[in-house]
Amino acid sequence: MRGIGMVAVLVGLGGMACAEGETQVGDAVSGKALYQAHCAVCHGTKADGRGPMAPVLLVQPADLTTLAARHGGAFPLERVAARIDGRDPLVSHGSDMPIYGQFFEGRDVTLRTDAGQPMLTSQPIADLVAWLRTIQQ
Repeated sequence: MRGIGMVAVLVGLGGMACAEGETQVGDAVSGKALYQAHCAVCHGTKADGRGPMAPVLLVQPADLTTLAARHGGAFPLERVAARIDGRDPLVSHGSDMPIYGQFFEGRDVTLRTDAGQPMLTSQPIADLVAWLRTIQQ
C-alpha cells in the first residue's frame, strides 16, 4: 500500500462476518485511517455526508452510517466495494469516484457477500468495508 501508513491490526473489533474456518480479511482500524485520510473530506469525519467539500459537489455525499438501514438492514457489500473501486462510478466532482483510486490498490483478498458469494477486492477496500460496517446505525 504505497505511501499509506497503516495502523495496528484489528483486534476483536467489528469487521467482516466470516464463515467457519475463514480468516477475517478486513481490518477496521486500518479502514478508519484510510477513511479519515481519503474520504472524510467529502463524507465528513463522522461519515454523515457533511464533509467540508460537500457543498461544492454536484451530487451530495451519502451518509455512510445509514448504508445498512437504507438497504433493509443488510450492509450492501457489493455496491459499496464497487463504488469505492470504481466499478460503479459516481460522477460527483467532475471525475469518477474514487479520485484516490491508486491508494485503494493492493493485495487481492476475497470477501463473502451475505449470500456467501465470493467477491475479489483489494485489502484497503476490505479494510474500508470492515470499518464502514462498524459505524452502521
